[in-house]
Amino acid sequence: MGLFDWLGTSSPTADAAGDDTPPAGAGHAGPHGPWHDADGSYAEPRGVALFVDGPNVFRDEFDVDFADLRAAAEADGDLVTARLYLDEHATPGLIQAAEANGFQVVTTSGDVDVKLAVDVATFAAERRAATVAVASRDTDFKPALEAANEYGLRTLAIAPGSYGRSDALRRSADDAVTLGE
Repeated sequence: MGLFDWLGTSSPTADAAGDDTPPAGAGHAGPHGPWHDADGSYAEPRGVALFVDGPNVFRDEFDVDFADLRAAAEADGDLVTARLYLDEHATPGLIQAAEANGFQVVTTSGDVDVKLAVDVATFAAERRAATVAVASRDTDFKPALEAANEYGLRTLAIAPGSYGRSDALRRSADDAVTLGE
C-alpha cells in the first residue's frame, strides 16, 4: 500500500467488509478538516484551492495582477484558499500586496516548489477542495496535479502568459487558463 493509498483510508487496518473505510470519493481523515458534514456523513470537497508559484509568476516579463489570478481560479467556484508561495528574497511590497488581496503568503527558504507541491498533494489526499488550481510556468508541478486527478479532484493550470506557459502542465490538468488571453 502506497502513501497516497494509506492516506486515502480512514484506517490502514480497515476490515474487508469496509466497516472503517469511507465510501469511494468521500472525504478522508487527516490533520485538517472538514471530514464530515454536520449530519456525520463524509463531506464532499467544495470550492477551489489556488496555489501560486510566486517566483515563476511575478516576473518582470509578465504583467500579472492578483485580481486576474483570483478570477481565473474563481471561474471554477468559491476560493477555499489562495496561497502565494515566495522565497526569502521576496520584497515587502509584494507580500503586502498579496495579503491586501486576500492571499495567504507562504515564505520558504530556498526553492518554493517543494512546499507548494506538498501542499497541493496534501489538499488532494485530504480532499479539502473540489478543484486544485496551480498558477505557474513550471513543469515540476505536473506530478502534484496528477495526484489531485487521482483523488478525483478537478485540476486547473494557470499560466502567467503565453510566453510562460508549460505545455506539460497544461496537459496534466483538466483545464488550463493563460492570463492575458
